[in-house]
Amino acid sequence: MKDSVLSHLSPDYPWRDRFQFFPELDSTNDRLVQLARQGAPHGTVLLADRQTGGRGRLGRSFDSPAGMGIYMSILLRPDCGPGELMHLTCATGVAMCDALEKVTGLRPGIKWTNDLVLGKRKLAGILTQLSLTPQGQVDWAIVGVGVNCLQAPADFSPAIQATAGSLAMALGHGVDRGAVAAAMMEGFWSLSDSLLTRRPELLARYRRDCITIGQDVSLVRGPEVRHGHALDVDDQGALVVEFEDGTREAVNAGEVSVRGMYGYV
Repeated sequence: MKDSVLSHLSPDYPWRDRFQFFPELDSTNDRLVQLARQGAPHGTVLLADRQTGGRGRLGRSFDSPAGMGIYMSILLRPDCGPGELMHLTCATGVAMCDALEKVTGLRPGIKWTNDLVLGKRKLAGILTQLSLTPQGQVDWAIVGVGVNCLQAPADFSPAIQATAGSLAMALGHGVDRGAVAAAMMEGFWSLSDSLLTRRPELLARYRRDCITIGQDVSLVRGPEVRHGHALDVDDQGALVVEFEDGTREAVNAGEVSVRGMYGYV
């Protein structure tokens, strides 16, 4: 797998010596956190063929079977404060849509804030983590992305068979995982150069890809469930929702479901 990825990378890709492949890890994000604390450099990328403890937002697990997907994490060390990275998940979503479109010709949509979807099925998830210096600046940011590549419906657990999808299911044929991983790595390279300097453009592109805007949504925070309509994504990456009582809120925490997706009717 590693040789396949390297063969698809552009000759100009600058982080070849920072790319590590593992047949199996518990979690690429967790391993990269360890390496970040040990001083691993900007641009370090971990790729696993299988994860035994893959996870997503809100502590959920992410199915990561061997030979089926891309399970990747990258370490970024931007020179900024945490407030300048509020759009990191959004910007990553756009970069990953670019990467998948480059390889497959299909452009996913983004369900706010961190799911890539094709039709009404989840194709990929994004998980971001930050660590700060004692001075309050960003020490490192880790972005993990899991993409379902080769699964057929029967390969998913019964709990997610109705909502999960893969590139192969959408295309009707297999896909070269090495090419997908290489495009994702190049997408992160491009993103690292534009993350702080082209924020308005990245957010504008995110809004175009975001399938949540304009939809009826359900916001779940613990036992509280509120229904409303998603109006926009603001300049911090928060979802602007108008609730049934007429109030508006920029939502940046909690679970947002879109009517007609993931079991929200």
